[in-house]
Amino acid sequence: MVSVDFLKQYSFFKGFNEEQIKNLADIATEESYKAGFQLWQKGDPARNLYLLEEGKIVLVMDTYIGAAKPVMELPVDIVTKGDAMGWSAVVEPYVYTLGARCVNDSKAIALDGAKLRELLNKDTSLGYKFMQAAVKVIANRLTHTQIILIGERGLSVLSAE
Repeated sequence: MVSVDFLKQYSFFKGFNEEQIKNLADIATEESYKAGFQLWQKGDPARNLYLLEEGKIVLVMDTYIGAAKPVMELPVDIVTKGDAMGWSAVVEPYVYTLGARCVNDSKAIALDGAKLRELLNKDTSLGYKFMQAAVKVIANRLTHTQIILIGERGLSVLSAE
């Protein structure tokens, strides 16, 4: 279990009341990972939603550029202290949509996905607040992906001339 005061530090939980944060703390654990550790790959079952406590995690998308070429990983976002990742643990079909690998030694708070979904379904007020916070994470990730795409497209247009 993680302390309520510790979870309150995360902007993800802004606007949550004491009881809601306590219920989330009850299903949270702290985990540590070494640099280079692969937390999950695209398509893996989404078992946890994470809040990064220390370190840096790169979220990557696999790109296929031909049968004779190896799969390339395209960095989509960098998760740093205080950020959330793994929203797929609360959104069907509960499968990670990107890969996640530690850039350096990292610590995270893991919220068990199955227990979290059960809690959110039981307490709809908490469920609403939680999904609002999750949507902010998703929107932020989409914005970062668009910036990367625009940058890549811009470079390809410039280099084609």
